[in-house]
Amino acid sequence: MAKNKAWGGRFGDRTDRFVEEFTASIPFDILLYRQDIAGSIAHARMLGKQKIIPRKEADRIASALSAIREEIESGKISFDLSQEDIHMAVERRLIRKVGKIGGKLHTGRSRNDQVALDLRLYLRDEIDEILILFSKVKERVRLRAEELFGVVMPGYTHVQRAQPVLLSHYLLAYHEMFGRDEDRFRDARRRANVSPLGAGALAGTTFPLDREFVAGELGMEGVCENSIDAVSDRDFAADFLYACAVTLMHLSRFSEEMVYWSSAEFGFLSLPDSLCTGSSIMPQKRNPDVPELIRGKTGRCYGNLLNLLTIMKGLPLSYNRDMQEDKEPVFDSARTVKESLIGAALLIQGMVVNEERMRTACDDGFLTATDLADYLARKGVPFRKAHEITGRIVRYCEENRKRLKDLSLKELRSFHPRIGEDVRDAISLSHSVRLRKTRGGTGPEKVRNRLEELKKK
Repeated sequence: MAKNKAWGGRFGDRTDRFVEEFTASIPFDILLYRQDIAGSIAHARMLGKQKIIPRKEADRIASALSAIREEIESGKISFDLSQEDIHMAVERRLIRKVGKIGGKLHTGRSRNDQVALDLRLYLRDEIDEILILFSKVKERVRLRAEELFGVVMPGYTHVQRAQPVLLSHYLLAYHEMFGRDEDRFRDARRRANVSPLGAGALAGTTFPLDREFVAGELGMEGVCENSIDAVSDRDFAADFLYACAVTLMHLSRFSEEMVYWSSAEFGFLSLPDSLCTGSSIMPQKRNPDVPELIRGKTGRCYGNLLNLLTIMKGLPLSYNRDMQEDKEPVFDSARTVKESLIGAALLIQGMVVNEERMRTACDDGFLTATDLADYLARKGVPFRKAHEITGRIVRYCEENRKRLKDLSLKELRSFHPRIGEDVRDAISLSHSVRLRKTRGGTGPEKVRNRLEELKKK
């Protein structure tokens, strides 16, 4: 017989060792022990409240479950493959502690709705931790933006120097991204925080369960309204993995810039020794391993999302064993996001900005060419014509190895007679930045206002 299995009554042969190893999830779903025990305590209390089992037995079960949680956390319990999963491992330990009444805990419940509940509770807890890390990262971004206010750097399009911007404005762009990431995780949390318990295997149960009571005990916002959907739904996990993937995409973009901005070719910033490693053969090397690894780990989160979507894409309703494979990608992405946010916070805090190098790069790249075209447009020259004239001026500078600010008034006027002495202000870096006063622009006044808004929030 399938000895010691909760489902062994129907089976006459012992489970093959390979099948036992292949189907067991206890090696990884042990991570769900807190959530599994919390759900079981709430279920036991409900069974007692509804008089499905005697209240004293329900209280004894709940007390024993709390003790089991402490035993797991102290390392007093060992697990093996014969226990199949964390649910059966906890139940087996419960029966050993309280005897046959421990077997009553599973009344009105299936592992199908139990595992769905555990995963939802796990994601809720992980999201809460991730949101705390986001708040720390965003605060460090805001503080560095305040500290570095006034530093001018080249803004880029196509990895080509485009227009001057405040470094603070650049940093706050990531603040906006991280704010959207937070919103995605909050949405995922809301959709996860609904109880499937009471759906049973797929059709509900004949026992008079109080599903709302269990949801309330667990701090959940409601119950799943369709028992078939309750046990077969993993949309909430896909929402979480999507939020993880987008977050890592944002962190990867930031990390990419940390890598090449800290290179000798850019020299815009340096990273502290504590966040770098060396080379086993080249003594001079300081490798930016933290941002490189964040960039590399992004692929894991992308893959985990595709993994779950692929698992779910062809499954008929309701529960299928394929869905056991939902947990490892979720666990991996949760860990990866948290570690990457910690790394990003360290990078933001530790980076040392080379203000002089940034300003020199602004001077060397014709970054105020658009301002010169705008200047001509204000003098009555049609913008398309002003654009053409400015392009010819830039080509003249390149041919003569000059910067815009190196040109004499005579040289500038040779391209158009309406250029006057006031052109000097028009093509200065500080003037270029200062004039961009539109909401959301890089103008100092607007950036300062945004910083104040974020500080109040």
